[in-house]
Amino acid sequence: MSHAANNKAETEAAPNSSLKQSAAPPPANGHDAKLLNGTLARTNGLTHAASVATSSSGYGSSGAGAGGAASSASSAAAAAGASSTALPLPPSSNGLQMPYERFRADDTSYVPIGQFYAGRSVFITGGTGFMGKVLVEKLLRSCPDIRNIYLLIRPKRGQEVSARLTELLNAPLFESLRQEKPKELSKVIPISGDITSEELGISEKDQNLLCRNVSVVFHSAATVKFDEKLKLSVTINMLGTKRLVELCHRMLSLDALIHVSTAYCNCDRTDVSEVIYAPPYNPDDIISLINWLPEDILDQLTPRLIGKRPNTYTFTKALAEHMLLKEAGNLPVAIVRPSIVTASLNEPFAGWVDNFNGPTGLVSALAKGMFRTMMCEKNYVADMVPVDIVINLMIAAAWRTATRKSNNLLIYNCCTGQRNPIIWSEFVKHAMTSVRKHPLEGCLWYPTGDLRMNRPMNTLNCIAKHFLPAYILDGVARIMGKKPFVVNVQNKIAKAVECLEYFATRQWRFKDDNVHALLHTLSPKDREIFVFDVRHINWDKYVERYVLGFREFLFKQRPESLPASRKRMLRLYYLHQLTKLVAVLLTWRFLMSRSKRLNDLWSSFLENALKMARLIPFL
Repeated sequence: MSHAANNKAETEAAPNSSLKQSAAPPPANGHDAKLLNGTLARTNGLTHAASVATSSSGYGSSGAGAGGAASSASSAAAAAGASSTALPLPPSSNGLQMPYERFRADDTSYVPIGQFYAGRSVFITGGTGFMGKVLVEKLLRSCPDIRNIYLLIRPKRGQEVSARLTELLNAPLFESLRQEKPKELSKVIPISGDITSEELGISEKDQNLLCRNVSVVFHSAATVKFDEKLKLSVTINMLGTKRLVELCHRMLSLDALIHVSTAYCNCDRTDVSEVIYAPPYNPDDIISLINWLPEDILDQLTPRLIGKRPNTYTFTKALAEHMLLKEAGNLPVAIVRPSIVTASLNEPFAGWVDNFNGPTGLVSALAKGMFRTMMCEKNYVADMVPVDIVINLMIAAAWRTATRKSNNLLIYNCCTGQRNPIIWSEFVKHAMTSVRKHPLEGCLWYPTGDLRMNRPMNTLNCIAKHFLPAYILDGVARIMGKKPFVVNVQNKIAKAVECLEYFATRQWRFKDDNVHALLHTLSPKDREIFVFDVRHINWDKYVERYVLGFREFLFKQRPESLPASRKRMLRLYYLHQLTKLVAVLLTWRFLMSRSKRLNDLWSSFLENALKMARLIPFL
């Protein structure tokens, strides 16, 4: 891809990008002539658009064989240990926005999204995760003529993939489908594999099946743990993506590959456009590094490698995007970057969530009365997006990528901060109101809390309001012969807060022009079916449904228990107020006993108050 010659740290890709072809890779053994032809058709037109950016930055190629890999690993390791920036930043690379035409009622060439998926087979990685489940349910419900959905599933704890699929489809998320369209569930077919293995751990037979039948791929498999080891994070987020792209190159009729990234992969910048920014290192060097260095050395190097980014998740996601740009060639690819993904807005029902990640865990702890203070800039935007909004955008992005062929790799920042922002203080206010209105069973204390930017004050409050009560409760539990657990819970909360603190004390501006443009290419009916217009979110109502959702789906508490929980909440409220009054009186008494002047002032105040009281009957 050609770039204008300039000295900026990053630039966007030029509109008229020059295409460079690479030689076709050797075909895998054992594949028939059709697959070979499909492979050649794909690889003959590969466009390694990032190659110019790589060479202009001074990147060296990863040498073939052990010598080249060791050399790359050594150079990356040395760079990580250097005091200055290891590698110069190349110009940012990316396909640019495509011209979008608004939907016209008289456009006879328009293909509705549901009709586009009719007769097609889809392959999904990460289909057993939070977003993957919603994607599967949405495709089955809103694209009823879809042919098959192949799910990459890893055998787990001795459980076969068929058993895991049955468990997945028996989840509450698929209840309406089980009742109204049970035959649709038979379209979901498990593919045994592992994202961390060579060729994704998929058998040759299943690879042939996918290459012959699949025309749309959704890649959402990733490790989302912020504190994940660098080696595993690279293996899943980068190598897993690379292996999937290699498989996609062999697919005979691939029309769209949607890669799920994160808006925070460029969190070292405050303004994030829908482009791929240059990574701090060559992705191939990082892959070589994790292959050659012992894990303990990698752990020591990790802080220097990730630089200004807060964790290995955002670091490897940024590298994966650049690697995808390089490896995808002429594949029809788009990238969807959601911000903080939270409970569903409407589909398949409001408030559905199946994990404690991100804000869910902290709001749950708040609802239990166990979380009362954290570092957060209350006036900054809390860029959260409901999971069904993200899924609808992914489905529409695949439709757009397939029906409007282009050499450009499009990126969609799926966020709420530009079109319908909510700041942290408002989110916490709505959450506080909702957890008091719809309290959890077994709430330990009345939910209250504060957002602070004074670290010493926050630490003091954390000790006094989190850990001191936790040790007291655990001590009482030991005396009563019960198993203590509160301190352990508080340690987990503290770890979650530490991960979220970076994102709660900073603010970003995620440009979402491509998302907005895509919205206007949809027909009114498709906009109603595949909703991703974040301007429709009513945050007050959404947060209330969010709280009801984790109450039902995470804590397994039925709505019938709400009256009893509200009575308990009322008692906790009076106890909370009484505790504050006692604390104030004891503090005042302590201060008076230590200061004669304060004692005299208090006596004078009481004397004057009594005099005023005697005058009241005569007023």
